[in-house]
Amino acid sequence: MAHSALATPRATIAVLKRHGLATKKSLGQHFLIDDNVIGRILTLADIGPTDRVLEVGPGIGTLTVALCEAAGSVVAVERDADLLGVLAETTADHTNLTIINADAVQVDPRDLTGEDGPPVAFVANLPYAVAATLVLRVFETVPTIRSATVMVQAEVADRMAASPGSKEYGAYTVKLALRARVKGRFNVPPACFLPPPRVDSAVLRIERHDEGTAPEAVARATRAADAAFAQRRKTIRNSLSSALGAPAVAVEDALRLAGIDPGLRAEMLPVETFVRLGSELHAQGLLP
Repeated sequence: MAHSALATPRATIAVLKRHGLATKKSLGQHFLIDDNVIGRILTLADIGPTDRVLEVGPGIGTLTVALCEAAGSVVAVERDADLLGVLAETTADHTNLTIINADAVQVDPRDLTGEDGPPVAFVANLPYAVAATLVLRVFETVPTIRSATVMVQAEVADRMAASPGSKEYGAYTVKLALRARVKGRFNVPPACFLPPPRVDSAVLRIERHDEGTAPEAVARATRAADAAFAQRRKTIRNSLSSALGAPAVAVEDALRLAGIDPGLRAEMLPVETFVRLGSELHAQGLLP
């Protein structure tokens, strides 16, 4: 049984031709044409019949129709106005769908609430250029979201799931991990898309975690991570001193009070260390 009748090359091309459209490279449009991938996304997302789902970049509705079948309701945000007519046709049988024509990077999170309440899951084949920004923004601004199951560029997936000490581990990794952790992954080759991208892709399941860290502590840890990785080849002492415009001696004192060796590089520090660092930098008046 097919998860989405649109997930074939023939069906996708036919829909686009009916509407006189072609994919737009400027918007990073790569439509899924592999129904097995749709099925694996649904399995990893583990959507229930009462769940409220947020989707960004529905395209022609390939994943959207499958989500509407599995979920209680779906709010889909599509930037390309030319695709609204396509979605009206391909999703016509689904009354549990709300489509918003907007740039998801700019939309007010309060506008993502459907008639039955705010979304609890984020499931999407994301435009690669904004994927990292969107995933972090969702976890930052939509507190009801408990998990994200998203298609991203494999390189971005590596950054999201990176461990301390690896070249992929950076400020973005820390900022995401302060709010959520990667719990599952599978890779998707270019042949599963129309047109095929020039990069490999991956689907990640990312789950929000609540460890009792106060929002202001997370915000300070975020700022500390940005400063610590501003010049990642330098020691954390020198990078922080430069980024914060603070004397190296004061920064070193704060690092030692936080239990951090000032001679280390930021990439060696585990995520939880940045919470202590942000708190100590704030206590010493070096960080708001």
